Amino acid sequence: MATAILDILNALNGAVRRLPSVDYGEEKFNTWGKPTATINWCEEDYVVTPYCAEFVNSITNVIFMYLAIRGMRNCLNEGHDKIFFISFLGFFGVGLGSFLFHSTLWYSMQLVDELSMIYTTCLMAWASFCHGRSIRYSVTVGVLLSSIAGGVSVYYHYLQDPTFHQNVFALLTVGVLFRSFYMMERYVRSVDAASVNRMWKLVGSGIGVFLGGFVLWNLDNAYCGSLRSWRRSVGMPWGWLAEGHGWWHLLTGIGAYFQLQYGVWLRYCLDGRQHEFTLHWPGICSFPDVVRVPEEKARGRQNGAAVSRKKKL
Repeated sequence: MATAILDILNALNGAVRRLPSVDYGEEKFNTWGKPTATINWCEEDYVVTPYCAEFVNSITNVIFMYLAIRGMRNCLNEGHDKIFFISFLGFFGVGLGSFLFHSTLWYSMQLVDELSMIYTTCLMAWASFCHGRSIRYSVTVGVLLSSIAGGVSVYYHYLQDPTFHQNVFALLTVGVLFRSFYMMERYVRSVDAASVNRMWKLVGSGIGVFLGGFVLWNLDNAYCGSLRSWRRSVGMPWGWLAEGHGWWHLLTGIGAYFQLQYGVWLRYCLDGRQHEFTLHWPGICSFPDVVRVPEEKARGRQNGAAVSRKKKL
């Protein structure tokens, strides 16, 4: 796959070089001082503006902030559970933290970026594992997850190894997803198979987009030298198309938004309130939203579901 991507870039090289472009040039004055972050990416530093270390890696975080605001507005307009509003707020924090990190390459901003991912995922873990449970159970799990988040923060600051953060984030995310899958199949499938099938399509699309970003990010790391040469040969803005970490931001932002909306819709299905809300998702290239059904239509859907359950009995 990597070879194929490089072949495509080489094939495009001649055509793209005929287009108007701006040379990358040398590194400009470093406004934010010497980088203190423990990790740096393949994008060259300070070649676009002296006020932003990694220009593409910074601006691509706008997708996180836009979708987070969209999600928070959806929660407020439709009256979704507060935990989802807080999760979307954490999602915004991930985008803002990543923007600041890639703009400055400061270690402090690196912590804001990476640890906000852990905290937001812990919020979703609490929402997933504590649904329908007692207050005592929910408090216990909340304390446990808070301890995990605090422990990861302290140990990561001591260890300063990005691989540790990535592994913890991956484990938490997988745990939330598999718990959600279990709840969906265990408690919703027998009642509303159609909604479950649609949820699988939604969550599958989100995971697919997320994994696509992960692949491009790793290719960016593995073939950094070749990609940098290609970017410089075609100039800006065309070279930005080969910024793999920027694509990681765009695709994982979209994938994470899909997962959050999946969580909102699953909650209503688990509560038996899917007649009151619907998943508005016109197509695979659109962003999904969980919206309230008009009251008259909701009553009709509830009556239809009741008749359907009666026939099964």
